[in-house]
Amino acid sequence: MELGRWLLVVGIVLALLGALLLYAPRLFAWFGHLPGDIRIERDGVRVYIPLASMLLLSVLLSLLLNLLGYLASLLGRGRP
Repeated sequence: MELGRWLLVVGIVLALLGALLLYAPRLFAWFGHLPGDIRIERDGVRVYIPLASMLLLSVLLSLLLNLLGYLASLLGRGRP
């Protein structure tokens, strides 16, 4: 039952994020255009390597998951 709740929460968060990206695309227009993202455009060839964007995303997701793990451990201590 606990897994079902987590899947429901993750689904709702993903749906809200999808709606936000669909109806407000300019909100995240900066993502992928950070200093440190490598873009090479030559005759007929485009190479795009989003180093800074992926590093930022990795740090943010790590912080979020660590915070969720910490909160889950706090909530789990009260149970027998």
